[in-house]
Amino acid sequence: MKPKIDKTKFGSITVNAKKYANDILIRLDGSVEKRKKKLSKEIYGTSHTISQAEAEFVYQDGAEHIIIGSGQSAMVKLSDEASEFFKQKKCKIDLLPTPEAIDRWNKTKGQTIGLFHITC
Repeated sequence: MKPKIDKTKFGSITVNAKKYANDILIRLDGSVEKRKKKLSKEIYGTSHTISQAEAEFVYQDGAEHIIIGSGQSAMVKLSDEASEFFKQKKCKIDLLPTPEAIDRWNKTKGQTIGLFHITC
């Protein structure tokens, strides 16, 4: 079952009343994991650009949609390669500032993955 995201503020996100102090990934089965930022940081020197390697890690077969919270100030972007990867998988992408992405997440139905950056 898809978890409800309760709120976010700079440096935290609360999912089903549990507070996380790190970026998170919500899988199709509703499980919440720590984001593997190093997959992008190794390539770009920052986790503010999502690499194809991270996109491949995030994607799961059957996903129709990915909602990406790009941070409180919308600093996270998709690399061209990551964007193309999701398009090839026919996975719709919503890249929004994290507060807006949370609202979208809570309203979205279907096979959706969430990736949420909680700082800048």
